[in-house]
Amino acid sequence: MTNIETSHILVVDDNPEIREIIQILLTGEGFVTEKAKSGTEALQKLAGHCFDLIILDIMMPGLNGYQTCLEIRKISNAPILFLSARTKDSDKTLGFSSGGDDYLAKPFSYSELISRSKALIRRYQVYKGKEIESPAPKPGIIHFHHLEIDEGEEQVRTGGKVLNLTDTEYALLLLLVKNRRQIFSAERLYEAIWNEPYYYGANNTLMVHIRNLRRKIENDPKNPVLIKTVWGKGYRCD
Repeated sequence: MTNIETSHILVVDDNPEIREIIQILLTGEGFVTEKAKSGTEALQKLAGHCFDLIILDIMMPGLNGYQTCLEIRKISNAPILFLSARTKDSDKTLGFSSGGDDYLAKPFSYSELISRSKALIRRYQVYKGKEIESPAPKPGIIHFHHLEIDEGEEQVRTGGKVLNLTDTEYALLLLLVKNRRQIFSAERLYEAIWNEPYYYGANNTLMVHIRNLRRKIENDPKNPVLIKTVWGKGYRCD
């Protein structure tokens, strides 16, 4: 087993000050660290190196943390610790459902960051010898009512016919289906899919996409059963 203090950690955050602070803390504990300022850069580093832990911010330009995590899971089973100022249950649900292993809210204590990091690395090193030769799991097929959602092909089919969904419609459907019975507010949905802060008028944009999606997947779009509106709260799939 690798000595935990010589483990390699990748710190991914668009804030240079946070990257620097975390690196100083980790190197002070003996860890070998690398930094990435975006999800894209993180994926490039992962393509050529093996890491024992990835510390990942959520709100980043380009690929956000959730999207980056999904991409990482295609090539690596290293533990992922999310760092975020978002503390709602729906935020944590998104983090875990996208492949994260732990979630630490900002602002965090330095001792908690270190202890969480060590715990994740220790658990990973116990099992990675058994799993390291195993390929990353292939995206599967989700069956939801009459729909067949193929994550590998990023397609939605019904009765063997491929539905003509836009990328945004597909992302909305996949997010809601993978978090069934979880109510997502318009604000949370918009920020998760569009990866930008919610603003006045964004609700209209979201409603248009939901309406178009329902028209393509619902048997009766005027009486939807797949994507339900929870009045005053948001949307959910059952």
